[in-house]
Amino acid sequence: MMHNLPCWFLAFVSPLFGANVAPLLYAFPPDSSQSLERTCFQTAVAWREQCNLRSDVAIVYGIDDELPARIQSWRDRGYRIHVMTGVSWGSYQDYLDGRFDGVHHEDEAQTDREGHKISHGGDVYYMCPGTNFGNFLCQGIQRALDAGAEAVHLEEPEFWVRGGYSAGFQREWRSYYGEAWQPPHTSVDSQWRASKLKYFLYRRALEQVFDYVQAYNEHTGRKVRCYVPTHSLLNYAHWHIVSPESSLARLKGCDGYIAQVWTGTSRTPNVYRGQRRERTFETAFLEYGVMQNLVRATGRGVWYLNDPVEDNPEHDWDDYRVNWESTLTASLFQPEVWQYEVAPWPERVFGGKYPNRSNSQERVPIPPDYATELQTVMNALNDMDQKRIEWDCGTTGVGVLVSDSLMFQRGEPVSSDPHLSHVYGLALPLLKRGTPVTPVQLENVTVPNYLDGFRVLVLSYHGQKPLTPEVHQPLADWVRNGGELVVVDNDRDPYNKVREWWNTGSRRDATPREHLFECLGITGNNQPQEAAVTRVGKGGVLWLQEDPARLAANSEGDVRFAAAVKKAVIAGGATWRETNYLLLRRGPYLIGAGLDESVAGPPKTLTGRFVNLFDPQLRVLHAVTLSAGTRYFLLDLNSTRDDSPRVLASACKALPKTNGATNQITLTIEGIAGTPAVVLLHAPTPPAEITFAGQPLKDFTYAPADKLLWLRFTNEANARELTVR
Repeated sequence: MMHNLPCWFLAFVSPLFGANVAPLLYAFPPDSSQSLERTCFQTAVAWREQCNLRSDVAIVYGIDDELPARIQSWRDRGYRIHVMTGVSWGSYQDYLDGRFDGVHHEDEAQTDREGHKISHGGDVYYMCPGTNFGNFLCQGIQRALDAGAEAVHLEEPEFWVRGGYSAGFQREWRSYYGEAWQPPHTSVDSQWRASKLKYFLYRRALEQVFDYVQAYNEHTGRKVRCYVPTHSLLNYAHWHIVSPESSLARLKGCDGYIAQVWTGTSRTPNVYRGQRRERTFETAFLEYGVMQNLVRATGRGVWYLNDPVEDNPEHDWDDYRVNWESTLTASLFQPEVWQYEVAPWPERVFGGKYPNRSNSQERVPIPPDYATELQTVMNALNDMDQKRIEWDCGTTGVGVLVSDSLMFQRGEPVSSDPHLSHVYGLALPLLKRGTPVTPVQLENVTVPNYLDGFRVLVLSYHGQKPLTPEVHQPLADWVRNGGELVVVDNDRDPYNKVREWWNTGSRRDATPREHLFECLGITGNNQPQEAAVTRVGKGGVLWLQEDPARLAANSEGDVRFAAAVKKAVIAGGATWRETNYLLLRRGPYLIGAGLDESVAGPPKTLTGRFVNLFDPQLRVLHAVTLSAGTRYFLLDLNSTRDDSPRVLASACKALPKTNGATNQITLTIEGIAGTPAVVLLHAPTPPAEITFAGQPLKDFTYAPADKLLWLRFTNEANARELTVR
């Protein structure tokens, strides 16, 4: 009701409500499954042939004056429309220069210790959002609402750890803490407090936008949703950035996230067995996992982003392809998620040119085979909401607890481990042994049923701290009900001494771990030891008194840590298993990855009839070996007994068209113009006739033993009809 709306909202938007939304026009026939919004992509350009991915949703980027025209160009082609804009940086000159509210806000640009404004390029500064910045964002969002956007995406709320020195930030400090500003680099306490404030400021700005959209929905009867596209907690901590992450899921009006995980984030080197190097697959696996755990049991959703290239334009196509296959495979190992952003900026994928591996002076467009492979996989991602989920791998039900405070210990005067080994030192030894370990959001353990399904949890307060004491009682209850907790901590993190809840007021704990042990009933001489699991109710606690970063830096540290987790698994009555691969069935699909730096033993071999969707030829395989470093996205041809003619895979949009005939299949076809297409059909009998766009199609192959029909042609961006009789 209007009298419940915030006063700033009423003053700002009341004249704006009631804008007309343009009617929908379709060039491609409507797909009823689009209402599920299974796949999307983001683009900064109007519709063009090289961007025609035929996903359910086109996320149109930017809230400038040309937005309505860009939106209409995609709507006319049958796409559902979302809008995305940057939160922490963008074309905010009207706000900076005072044209928005008559007040100059240039002192709200993030500023480093030397007084330099932190820029995304030129005068596009990262912002330290003041109280009116959220109102400014709402003005731009209104343009998206007027143009009929079904959802808005507020991208990358980011505050750099090296920031915190601007006049605007100093004002916010005095208001928030009620005390004089302290330069963040002068003590661990001031660094911690600066990061907490940065976290709060972007949470506040986003809450203003969420409230604005909620009020708009209430007034108009629409149901516009709000999502936050964001890097993973692991990447932000690794890159020294603070963002509100898990706290956003607690805000009314936040419908979820896009997990911005791609080659550029996941190739960031980490340390395992003392070796620092890129581990794109494993890092992506953990990044996607931590993003899924932002929303699990909260009622929110998450989309997984995949990027066929990356922000760095100096790699060659082979590099992009190998790393995309690794990140894509990693995303598929999270079976709870079935919505995907299949590409940011398709214009730079299908229209970009990158270095030629054999001639560094030459830049070349996308190889035809890669263009085919990408479209095949992108279309398959529409079909990942499967009920049959089966793991074949190491021990399941194991998680590593992580907190948003990982981002709070990343600056001067003392930063936690530069390689984020406080997380990777605990997760990689398990993942490399075939355990699909999950980063578990510590702030969410208070959510009912959040810890269901976990048998063993690993926790360290090195590099992170619990933001509230309330998380410890649910952890203790989980242990008493049968969970096994492995604590890896030597209590020597300097940030144990920051002014926080465990050492202020009536509490005088030296570390937050002490409070956790009190909740577990572990006091005095009854301290858990590495040698044995201390029983607590139906569960138990094992305490390995180590800094996880030291374990990661040691060539044998993973062995000692894995042995401790094995004790906890066995103490909980489960079976410890180690494999040199991960294998997951999702309905008719098998996701496989062979692991390097893993346990000894022969690789896993699958036998049957498979099509690797990473193969642009879609050939039938009768044996697949998961050797070290291999990645597979397999369609199991033996997974169903359905003998009806149907599409199995396609490097184009191939939408079945109902025509009443029992002896033929008709498809509406559309794809990226100029790229090679292949459609694989299950065909019980050889084709009698194939017509495409009214002409006979001659490029096809039929395999009678497998009842498979391959059709090949060149994609166009306009809809054409393909009929097989």
